[in-house]
Amino acid sequence: MTGGTRALIVVDVQNDFCEGGSLAVAGGAEVGRRIAELIADEHGYDHVIATRDHHIDPGDHFSEHPDYVHSWPVHCVAGTAGAELHPNLGDTRFEAIFDKGEYAAAYSGFEGKCDGEPLADWLHSREVTDVDVCGIATDYCVKATALDAARNGFDTTVLLDLTAAVAPANTAEVITEWAAARVAVETEGIR
Repeated sequence: MTGGTRALIVVDVQNDFCEGGSLAVAGGAEVGRRIAELIADEHGYDHVIATRDHHIDPGDHFSEHPDYVHSWPVHCVAGTAGAELHPNLGDTRFEAIFDKGEYAAAYSGFEGKCDGEPLADWLHSREVTDVDVCGIATDYCVKATALDAARNGFDTTVLLDLTAAVAPANTAEVITEWAAARVAVETEGIR
C-alpha cells in the first residue's frame, strides 16, 4: 500500500452466488457476513463500492447444458432477487454499485458501469491509488477484477479470507497469476 486514497471493491456478493442461489458458491453467504463486519469497523477506506452481475441477455454465457468454465446456468438476471446483493451484507451503504454483463459475459468489475461511468474512470476521478478486492468468486470475478485493477495502475491487494472460490483447489494457481501481475494477497486477518 502506498498510503494514497484507498477503495474497497466488493465483488458480486449476490443472492444467486450464495447458498440457495442458482449458481451458489460454498461459503458465499459467510463471506458476505464477514465483509459487512469489515465495512462496519473502522476500516480506513476512503471509498467502498460493489459490483454486480446484471444479466439481461448475455448470449452463450447462459446454457441449459453449462460447462461451468465458459457457460453457466441462468443467474443474476436483472430485476430478479437473484441479482440483488446478499442480505448478509446488512445495511452496508455502498457509495456506488457497478453493474456488468448485461449483454455478454463479464467477469471483471472493471467491465461494469455506474450511471454510465466505468469503474476505472470512477476510481481515477476520485484519485484512488490503492484498491482492496474481496467477494465472489475467487477464481473468476475476484480474479479478473484484481488483474484489471493492477492493469489500470492501482496498487491492488486481494483480501483472500474474504473470498469464496468456485473451485478452491485452483486458488494456488490464481495466486500465482496475481503475483505475476503484482497483485498482493492478504491472508489471516485484514490490515
